[in-house]
Amino acid sequence: MLDAAPPVTPQPESERPNLGNRLMRRKPVEQLVAEGGQGDGGSLRRSLTMWQLTMISIGATLGTGIFVVLGEATPLAGPAVAISFVIAGLTALFSALSYAELAGSIPVSGSSYSYSYATMGEVIAWICGWCLVLEYGVSVAAVAVGWGEYLNELLDGTIGVTIPASVSAPLGEGGFINLPALIVILLAMVFLMGGAKESARVNTIMVVIKIATLVLFCAIGFMGIKAGNYAPLAPLGVTGISAAAATLFFSYIGFDAASTAGEEAKNPKKDLPRAIMLSLLIVTVLYCLVALVAVGAMPWQDFEGTEAALAQIMKDVTGHSFWGVVLAAGAVVAIASVVFAVLYGQTRILFAMSRDGLVPKVFAKVDERTGTPKANVVIVSLFCGVLAAFIPLGELANATSIGTLFAFALVNVAVVILRYKRPDMPRTFRVALFPVTPILGFAFCAYMMFSLPGKTWVYFGGWMIAGLVFYFLYGMRRSSLATAEK
Repeated sequence: MLDAAPPVTPQPESERPNLGNRLMRRKPVEQLVAEGGQGDGGSLRRSLTMWQLTMISIGATLGTGIFVVLGEATPLAGPAVAISFVIAGLTALFSALSYAELAGSIPVSGSSYSYSYATMGEVIAWICGWCLVLEYGVSVAAVAVGWGEYLNELLDGTIGVTIPASVSAPLGEGGFINLPALIVILLAMVFLMGGAKESARVNTIMVVIKIATLVLFCAIGFMGIKAGNYAPLAPLGVTGISAAAATLFFSYIGFDAASTAGEEAKNPKKDLPRAIMLSLLIVTVLYCLVALVAVGAMPWQDFEGTEAALAQIMKDVTGHSFWGVVLAAGAVVAIASVVFAVLYGQTRILFAMSRDGLVPKVFAKVDERTGTPKANVVIVSLFCGVLAAFIPLGELANATSIGTLFAFALVNVAVVILRYKRPDMPRTFRVALFPVTPILGFAFCAYMMFSLPGKTWVYFGGWMIAGLVFYFLYGMRRSSLATAEK
């Protein structure tokens, strides 16, 4: 059993911290772990195995990046898009190693938000958590937008009809509302309210289906490869490869989803690091294989403006629409599973932030019967549903990438700080070649951030300003540490 969190003795008025100390106040690792699972009115249940944790991470990662964003990245890099996937994967790998060490040391739901709270202080933790809201919450919307494209492909191939553009495309892309995107988020919401164990079972089934779909694509697409499609390898040079890698980093968002399940894992200290690394390995191998086959089977110039590119390749190679329909069906399941798993991660991060008092307490209210934060799930789902219904995919993907890269950079810093401040703390996984690996992880994240367009930085800056305003007006005075100081 974990020891109870040590009580915090209120300080005399003269000894209370000034503003600078308040911003940098830290939450001890032992207190974070001891509070794990406890919510308002109930507690989360430890029911997830290592395999289920791995499936959550794969479910949150493998989907839109290969089914949708590949079509946006290929015109930037040409046939070298596979190299862009490798660069984006390496960036994710360095951060994944840091995530694995911290997840094994601090097995709580807050992911990098909690790691920052324990190492860099409250205001940095808030900034990280605010970035995670952008990463998870907004990526749910971005993924859901891509889901509608493959749903139309499936409907066209099976019953010969498509959803009218006016209700299947967001504002600015020929429509008024993306109704399919809203529907898939609401369906995920219903499943998530059933409980973590039940949700994990549904997710596992969907993950198996989408892996099988991508393996089938590689097998069929291989027969259509033409060597000439690989030349020239990098028609737009290194700049194009870097730009595509920055866009494709969106494809790796979600490998850290297992770390958001730290309070619902049966054996978190051992299983979380394994699940994070295994999921990233499986996803990277699949991405590179699919990208190589795709650009070999279709000239890279033809990807521009092509929706549901993988389904189109299947039809072109076989000459039959049946295989395109099969691919589209697999993509519908695959992208739905991303919505499902990422939405799960977002609710658990807000659960941790709410328990710390930085966001309203309603996000930490747990249903006694199901052991899930139902109100949290409903609020997050409705917020993401509105974004998905009205915001174009491209802008969402880039905004999500920069928020994620910022959070990943902080994780690499956190692992260095914790190693030096708490060298004797038990760790079930240790980053190799320390401190070189986390330093490289930080550098890769910074490089990828500066490869994103200036407009994305403007959006990110606006998001950060809004977050800081919320923190100073609400979170700073209502955090559990601030309450304990009174």
